[in-house]
Amino acid sequence: MKRISVCLLLALAACAAPKKATTIASAPGMIVPGKLFTSLFQQRAAEYRALCFQAYNLARLQIDQLPSSDRPRAIVTDIDETVLDNSPYAVHQGLQGKDYEAASWREWTGKAACDTVPGAPSFFKYAASKGIEIFYITNRDEQERAGTLKNLQLYNLPDADNAHLLLKQNTSDKEARRQQVAAKHDIVMLVGDNLGDHFSLYKKNYQERLAVTDQLAAQFGRRFIVLPNPVYGDWEGALLPANTTLTPAQKDSVMKSWLKGY
Repeated sequence: MKRISVCLLLALAACAAPKKATTIASAPGMIVPGKLFTSLFQQRAAEYRALCFQAYNLARLQIDQLPSSDRPRAIVTDIDETVLDNSPYAVHQGLQGKDYEAASWREWTGKAACDTVPGAPSFFKYAASKGIEIFYITNRDEQERAGTLKNLQLYNLPDADNAHLLLKQNTSDKEARRQQVAAKHDIVMLVGDNLGDHFSLYKKNYQERLAVTDQLAAQFGRRFIVLPNPVYGDWEGALLPANTTLTPAQKDSVMKSWLKGY
């Protein structure tokens, strides 16, 4: 009788498990719960806010120490996870067992509903008060222009206009757009959450990214300001096989193979 009762209790407990948790656990690719966890860090961790404040505090110190220039000065910044916080999109996708999708992403950016990254508005307004122009170089595309400008303007961010918003055209490599700004301006700082926001790392693999980063170590916290982004970035692609389409489960398997344990 006791054995039957125990079995019955276990069966009832299984039936009573929260449906939401079961749905997430059975979603294809265990990388999705990982993205939910990193999004939780981005949304709720005081440490995440502290890291953002630290980055922008360093940026302000560098601005205060800039030498004079004969050319107009500019800061080049990324938008997503640098100025605007897209963690609600990652959560929305993750709860459905999905990763990034172009259509749902454009739907999200069209809402112009992003909050700002901690410290970003005050820093860019401070830089503008020093006569520095802000150029937003982003891999959002032309279809997202109106929503992007609306979102930036919602927070009265400086230079939130068509002339200062350089969207993705033919390539995700931002170097050509940086050179476009550099043709008429002295770029005094580059701000972003992805190393490709600071210098060209297009199609670099894991080892190459590390080598280039080590070579430029002295520039971080000075000319290059990096914001934390544990949710996504080119670091993911650098760990995956090139020119290959993977299912979420396959992607998860490859990512796990890079982990160090003991």
